[in-house]
Amino acid sequence: MPRPLWSGAISFGLVTVPCKLETATEKHDVSLRQVHVEDGGRIRYRKTCEIDGEVVTEDEIGKGYEVSKDHIIPITEQDLAGMPLPTARAIEIVAFIDRSTVDPVQYGAGSYYLTADGPVAAKPYVLLRRALERNEKVAVAKFALRGRERLGLLRPMEDALLLSGLHWADEIRSSEEVTPPETDLTDEEIEGALALMETMTADSLADLDVTDHYTEALQEVIAAKAEHRAPKPAEGEERPAAPVVDLMAALEASVADARERRGETTGGEATVHEMPKKKTAAKKTAAKKPTRRKTA
Repeated sequence: MPRPLWSGAISFGLVTVPCKLETATEKHDVSLRQVHVEDGGRIRYRKTCEIDGEVVTEDEIGKGYEVSKDHIIPITEQDLAGMPLPTARAIEIVAFIDRSTVDPVQYGAGSYYLTADGPVAAKPYVLLRRALERNEKVAVAKFALRGRERLGLLRPMEDALLLSGLHWADEIRSSEEVTPPETDLTDEEIEGALALMETMTADSLADLDVTDHYTEALQEVIAAKAEHRAPKPAEGEERPAAPVVDLMAALEASVADARERRGETTGGEATVHEMPKKKTAAKKTAAKKPTRRKTA
């Protein structure tokens, strides 16, 4: 059982749900250490004070804010604990919205399970979960974790509540700087892309082979080195990416390849969609990026 990261309560109007926060994901990465190439010795880093050059331990290290190169304001744990932050010990639900209105780019700031803290919390916990299931909404919540206030979405996950961290609006970069120049495409090219998408469509992630082959290969390399043998060859053939010369030919070949992989017959023409008549697109205007709203 993982150790709770945080304990407090969900604030839902005048309803309070005592709860604990636990990580909802776990990593299975293979950790590699830094070693001295010459003799294999471990490379270790020591934390030293730049004033006296002494090596310091963790209990001797505090926090500080650098105002300028030679001026740092010390910030103690008591300073942080005494901040006038309403979300310090509460997950504050501020609104309920449709999940589809949240752009996926906002996700990525951690996922956490909420557990009811004690028998008394079980009833309001289940009440909130069932209410969210009934109206098919997600709760927008603010909470404080690891030294900063965060934004998140609270939603049912099977019989539990899941809190998905969100990036603040001002943390998301504008796409304008990576947008390619205006490009002309034919209806046939778009129809070919739609036909390829159709042959590659699946019902859910569970239907896909999304195994972490890199970790498997790395584990095989480590095992082979330990056993003084050569690693087993990779299964399947690696297909190098070819430069796109004829876009339509590449699309048609991709559709045929996708159908063959799915066991479908490759004969006949690819299924395409009728495209609507072109409309004159209005010139896009750059929207001003919203700033993070400060809380009292």
